[in-house]
Amino acid sequence: MMKNVLSFQKMKMKNKKIVMLTAYDYPSAKYAEIANVDVLLVGDTLGMVVLGYENTLQVTLDDIIYHTKAVRRGAKNTFIIADMPFGSYHISDEETRKNAIRLITETGANAVKLEGGSENRLATIKTIRSISDCEIPVVAHLGLTPQSINSIGGYKIQGKKDAQYQQILQQAIDVEKAGAFMLVLEAIPEKLGKEISENISIPTVGIGAGKYTDGQVLVYHDILGMSDFQPKFVKKYANLEELISNKIGEYCDDVKSEKFPQKENIYYPIED
Repeated sequence: MMKNVLSFQKMKMKNKKIVMLTAYDYPSAKYAEIANVDVLLVGDTLGMVVLGYENTLQVTLDDIIYHTKAVRRGAKNTFIIADMPFGSYHISDEETRKNAIRLITETGANAVKLEGGSENRLATIKTIRSISDCEIPVVAHLGLTPQSINSIGGYKIQGKKDAQYQQILQQAIDVEKAGAFMLVLEAIPEKLGKEISENISIPTVGIGAGKYTDGQVLVYHDILGMSDFQPKFVKKYANLEELISNKIGEYCDDVKSEKFPQKENIYYPIED
């Protein structure tokens, strides 16, 4: 049975960890659902791990819609969150609501995620409240917000200094008040992840935020060893890049040496 917003709230109350994983296509979603992942995130990281971009900023709303449709086909019974990409919630409230509604109605996603929680960077509190008022569940995202890399100077741990630590803590309280039902915390000190999780009632899901958050999220390609970027917080459970490359190499060798196709791979006419 598919989990819902209340399911995750109950998991936090009962201290049951939430397992979130990114997915970008039919097979990754299917495998994740078979493995009983609690929630799938169609993240704008697809720009780097699927589309070959340098960062997430080139990902469009149409990209997210296209991939979320595929994920829903692969995981019909799993709660799905769709990222709102850069530029889709920065122009006006009307444009933001329109884009959030498209993500839900055109893809079958259950919720949207957007980065930031201040009044001057990316998602404002007003933006979160505006989408929530459309009866669309919102996941907030604080700490390292990849869509902000040009303004924060790259992929850097956030909240190490006291002023920023306190700012992120306050933002977490504010996004809950604004109506977010879940909060992703990325690349922050474990102490801050723990304090936020203890001071808000909505579930927290960490990625490089320590072990005290209410759940964890990692990128599909990272845990399977299929990406070039391996942050400290990633645990690699396989090395599929090497395995896949080797097997494709075997196929190339078989074709060149005429070991493939063999008799069992060839069609023959039916004899009278």
